[in-house]
Amino acid sequence: MKTTDKQGCNALVEILVKQGVKRAVLSPGSRNAPVLMAFSRCEAIESYVVVDERTAAFMALGMSQRSGEPVALVCTSGTALLNYAPAVAEAYYQHIPLIVISGDRPIEWIDQDDGQTLRQYGALAPFVKRSYDLRAEWTLPTDGWYFNRSVNDALLTALSGEKGPVHINLSITEPLTGETEVAPRPERVVMRMAPASLPDEESLALLSREFMSARKVLVVAAFMQPDEALGRALARLAELPQVVVLTESIANVQGERFISTIDRVYSVIDKSEWPDYAPDLLITLGGSLVSRMIKAFLRQHKPQAHWRISQGDRVVDTMQALTRHIDASPARLLEALARRVAPVESSYAALWHDKEQLATRLHDDYIARIGWCDLKAFSLILPVIPAGTALQLSNGTTVRYAQLFNTPQVSRSDCNRGVCGIDGSTSTAAGASCVGDATTLFITGDMSFSYDANGLSSAYLSPRFKVIVMCNGGGGIFRFIKPTAGLPELERCFEVHRDIPVEKYADLFGLRYFEIDSEASAAEVLPRFFAENERPAILAVHTPHLYNAEVLRGYFRRARQ
Repeated sequence: MKTTDKQGCNALVEILVKQGVKRAVLSPGSRNAPVLMAFSRCEAIESYVVVDERTAAFMALGMSQRSGEPVALVCTSGTALLNYAPAVAEAYYQHIPLIVISGDRPIEWIDQDDGQTLRQYGALAPFVKRSYDLRAEWTLPTDGWYFNRSVNDALLTALSGEKGPVHINLSITEPLTGETEVAPRPERVVMRMAPASLPDEESLALLSREFMSARKVLVVAAFMQPDEALGRALARLAELPQVVVLTESIANVQGERFISTIDRVYSVIDKSEWPDYAPDLLITLGGSLVSRMIKAFLRQHKPQAHWRISQGDRVVDTMQALTRHIDASPARLLEALARRVAPVESSYAALWHDKEQLATRLHDDYIARIGWCDLKAFSLILPVIPAGTALQLSNGTTVRYAQLFNTPQVSRSDCNRGVCGIDGSTSTAAGASCVGDATTLFITGDMSFSYDANGLSSAYLSPRFKVIVMCNGGGGIFRFIKPTAGLPELERCFEVHRDIPVEKYADLFGLRYFEIDSEASAAEVLPRFFAENERPAILAVHTPHLYNAEVLRGYFRRARQ
């Protein structure tokens, strides 16, 4: 096969294939030309070409997030690599295995005023599990061995423990586009035997005793990949009278006994009742919590014991009460625990579920009497999302509104809750829509939509990609949260009120356009929007921004109204 004459580029792609990489997002450039040649001539990897490196990185994030598989990300030298930083940081805290590959000039030309050069090696060091600096050309007898060893190490590092991104910086000398006939090289692949994902019998016995000594056990699940085995284990524990399982919408586990609307329920618990709802044992799973309320509650009413179950080596003490960091598979550990523990005399689960019933009744009553606003729109949109849809949510009020509703028909829900704000939401959703056959529905605010509108420029959007933009006049969350709601700079510096021309964006990028501005128009338009199957579709939902904040504040006071 005729391909690049750079040995390292060919070896890199071959090892990635053998280590299970199926997709690569490539951005055009000169210095990375040999890498692009190697990827594009490899039939085993599906390549996506995206010009804007920032968009490309978030698309790769979405692909890996949706598939659970590593995705390669390739850019040229210079600031191209720095444009990856937000998505790579998000991947690090979401535990997503991106394989970042940057073309670079040889080290002797760095800081020599040679065009498009900067110190690339280590540029992403705070946000990757490991960095590698390699040469694409081999001159010494050990160069091939060292290259092979390093790339294998990169893949094993990205995929072991808490998964995460790695960075391979590849120095490449000119000429850059030389070709040669290359016979397939049998690159060696190093496989890792995973450490035990379950504690030993003695440790399990200790955990079982500690679990059984608690009459109030609270399990809180934050964002994570869908895991059916974990869902089954949690469902068994949730049958116990002393156990309550709280799940956020992006935790991606479902069960009849789970409370999946944390803020809806917590907001109707009176302060005088808080000690009754505080756990003796807290078990946390997944990443950072969306719910500020439950986080503040648990910090104020600390449990006697707090277990965090995660296959990683970082000590994460979010509630300031951690007593055990358990390095184990959450699904396997909780399944083993469920077989060992038994019911104890406790009314803890009944207490929470009674409050859930009250919260649901007050929720329904409140929504029935409010006028047209964001909350009303979500109450109409979320229940009619077609079964099997994969939901992507932007940060800010969007993910928080979604937390107030049950959407059991949705196959999974994702949001960039690792460290990102609103950046990259559209591109991430666009990347996720490239994986699998399910429809991807992305719900976003107008500010986050305009911030990342370039995500719609992707040539890979299909009719399975749908977008809903909440056109509510800018950063609505700043009008609701206490630190900014009363500032005189609210509108000028935080909300940045603008009328985003969603229809013009739709025309520019070739999406079918729909809009609603009332309950009546929602009833008429939503079925047509979800039925659209010829082009990607976008729906603008127009709501009054001042009334939105008033309604949302009232929602969390509804138990006292």
